[in-house]
Amino acid sequence: METQELTHYKTLVARLPKLRQEIGKVIIGQQEAISEVLISLLAGGHCLLEGVPGLAKTLMVKTMADALAMRFKRIQFTPDLMPGDIVGTEILEDDHETGHKVFVFNQGPIFANVVLADEINRTPPKTQAAMLEAMQEYKVTYGGNDYALPRPFLIIATQNPIEQAGTYPLPEAQLDRFLLYIKLSYPSEHEELEVLRSTTGTARPELQTVLSDQDIIDLQSLTRQVHISDELIGYINRLVRATRPADSPVAFVKQWGEWGAGPRAGQALVLCAKARAVLNERFSVIPEDIKTLAYPVLRHRIALNFRAEAETITTDKVITELLAAVR
Repeated sequence: METQELTHYKTLVARLPKLRQEIGKVIIGQQEAISEVLISLLAGGHCLLEGVPGLAKTLMVKTMADALAMRFKRIQFTPDLMPGDIVGTEILEDDHETGHKVFVFNQGPIFANVVLADEINRTPPKTQAAMLEAMQEYKVTYGGNDYALPRPFLIIATQNPIEQAGTYPLPEAQLDRFLLYIKLSYPSEHEELEVLRSTTGTARPELQTVLSDQDIIDLQSLTRQVHISDELIGYINRLVRATRPADSPVAFVKQWGEWGAGPRAGQALVLCAKARAVLNERFSVIPEDIKTLAYPVLRHRIALNFRAEAETITTDKVITELLAAVR
């Protein structure tokens, strides 16, 4: 890496604490969730947010987009939502030069830098699947033509873990497309008190733009250049393979697991560990990066058997046992 390029990267990395500070002007608490959303952005992936109503999921995403001056769109998923409502449709218009009628593609809300798929489990699988190509290929195909999505591009989907009536759980194939599965918890007593004080008056914080679209693209490029030792890559490989009941050396997994994570989980864990290093102003991955991110990377890629569900064993409990057993 040349000196000038290194200086540029260091300047961008030094702004990341300022980005967290700007988001903190609006979002009180939820520091872990904010970090994981930013990690997903730096790693170039997408994330699924799960939490009960009222935990500021939408506000968190909108605030991050505002602090980055990125184009933001929110899609409210409902049972009658159609794929065309997401990707767009062709409309018939007059060509003023020829006088003929022509079909013109009208872009849908998916054409934004940050797309909030609100309550994604409330729409049928056909509409959920409309997002698969966008998430993986960063383009939309309509009428035989490809339309590139803007970069950077981040989909953040939310779902409510409590109310399951009239919902369509995401299939495993689509869950695996999400880089991170982030769970939001209730705020602490102190944080909730601060929320009550700061959100019920007339004051409205003004956000400053910290990084541009190109800055984020540069940081995503830097993330892939972060050093990770062969020993840590080997550790990630052993950790992911240990999630598979048939091959796992961990008795806990053999007892409670139905099936484990695929190779994409290892790729996600390497990239996210690198992104966490960048977020913490480091240029090398440490074991703590891997152990911290094992939960949001693996929790939606491990399936438990009926016995585990009956005993209220969670995937997070399995991951805890894995981290203790795999050295």
